[in-house]
Amino acid sequence: MTAPSPPRSRLREAIAGLPRPFWFLWGGVLVTRCGAFVLPFLALYLTQGLRLSPARAGLVVSLYGAGGAVAAPLGGWLADHVGRRVVMVAALGLGGAGMIALGFAHRITVLAPALFLVALVSESYRPAMQAAVSDLVAPGDRVRAFGFIYWVINLGVSFGLTVGGLIATHSFTWLFIGDGATTMAFAALIAFGVPETRPDRVRAADGTRAGGHGGFWAPYLDRTFLAFLLLSFLIALVFMQNATTFAVDMVAHGLSRADFGRVLAVNGVLIVLVQPFLAPVLAGRNRSRTLAAGAVLLGLGFGLNAVAHTIATYAGSVVVWTMGEMMVLPVANAVVADLAPVATRGRYQGAYGLSFALAVCVAPAIGMAALGRFGPVGLWSGCLVIGLVVAAGQLALGRTLTAARRARAVPDAAH
Repeated sequence: MTAPSPPRSRLREAIAGLPRPFWFLWGGVLVTRCGAFVLPFLALYLTQGLRLSPARAGLVVSLYGAGGAVAAPLGGWLADHVGRRVVMVAALGLGGAGMIALGFAHRITVLAPALFLVALVSESYRPAMQAAVSDLVAPGDRVRAFGFIYWVINLGVSFGLTVGGLIATHSFTWLFIGDGATTMAFAALIAFGVPETRPDRVRAADGTRAGGHGGFWAPYLDRTFLAFLLLSFLIALVFMQNATTFAVDMVAHGLSRADFGRVLAVNGVLIVLVQPFLAPVLAGRNRSRTLAAGAVLLGLGFGLNAVAHTIATYAGSVVVWTMGEMMVLPVANAVVADLAPVATRGRYQGAYGLSFALAVCVAPAIGMAALGRFGPVGLWSGCLVIGLVVAAGQLALGRTLTAARRARAVPDAAH
């Protein structure tokens, strides 16, 4: 019998040992990300379908981001008090139905507030899902598990952008219907295959039960965690330049929008090809050192844009910061899961989600202001400096984080 090829064998080892309900979550993320049609084409729909000015369209799109920012801490609090499963099913089911309804709301006075509400409801599932993964997966496997979630998000989005573009050429309404239907399909998968994982019978280290432990503000009263959130926010400011100033800088150097699309596609291809094999390697590494190395690569990758002028050099910078991205984002989720007391896992994941959402909101304004005032060399050099500062911060915080993780590690009923 022929022995399996080394890549196939490594992939088999990478997926081994993760519980069945986790794969229902993974499959649901794949379905909903493959159907994430609306947000990438929302500005196009508002300007071409509803004839809004670019300025008004930008304000309306920002309402979705605002709803998602509110949803992060709210969804985390609900996940701890009501339960992971019920929050995910309700958020995805109601959010999916709301997304379909948006496709028939052609008056901006209705669409704008409804968009905020749909984001508020549907995005509430994220901290609940991350808390469920924390409940289901043993600490040693969390980097691997969150790595697979991160991988399938990128895989699904790549497919969704392609299909969404084809749908948008025929009907904007069907974008909303397809997005909502796949979101509701995710809710059905959770209802069928994911049990409630909130550990009601497990006491946290201080003796409190799930739903207690400091109330809504628990994560924000944890100084160690706040320091970690600040570092996460800073590196997210750098990372989010890929969606704004990166394109502006490329066009300023004479490259086309099509060139930008091809260069950014390197990011998705690299994640799809490398992430499944990288996550198991990172699982056994020191979390803080991995985050520090990832921050250096992110800073260096964007910093290289200061001397980039061709497609090849810009693509090279994408390769560098994508490697950093794959080290930072899944590992950060695992660190949050490790730091959170059992009773407050949802709220900690929600607080982390809020830090990232805030970075998404302010990164474009900060990046464009820096580009205008200091030019591309100043902007990209600043990204390099921030990456190095975050790396130093992660290393300085390393011992404290490790001690906190060990102190808060308790047996989990879901394991």
